[in-house]
Amino acid sequence: MLSEFKAFIAKGNVMDMAVGIIIGAAFTAIVKSMVDDLINPIVGLFLGGVDFTDNFVVLRGAGDYPSLAAAREAGAAVFAYGSFIMAVINFLIIAFVVFLLVRYVNRVKDMAVRKPDEPAEAAPAGPTQLDVLLEIRDALKKG
Repeated sequence: MLSEFKAFIAKGNVMDMAVGIIIGAAFTAIVKSMVDDLINPIVGLFLGGVDFTDNFVVLRGAGDYPSLAAAREAGAAVFAYGSFIMAVINFLIIAFVVFLLVRYVNRVKDMAVRKPDEPAEAAPAGPTQLDVLLEIRDALKKG
């Protein structure tokens, strides 16, 4: 079993996967910042600053809580449906951004790999200057 594990680790696919995971973790921070700091404020501007995060229902625990954080600090059991809605919205935005990025990368990759266009057939050549002069000469001889 140990030798199989060594053979598995030595394969190139494992290293590619490790690099992908590391790059993915770094990329996640970039995409999260882009969504949180750039896209969500614009979406909020169009939706009138709607933020569902503080929408919740207290399941157990007495009191009227001004925010989800306050309810959780007080130890109340809460059904935080607003946080779930925001997580779904963030997921959809992130998925769309990643889709656009992958689409762009694939286009650039296709452009780099594209075979050069086949040369067009040469247009049929017209008569050369010598051919024209010979025709004129022959026409003059005939009269």
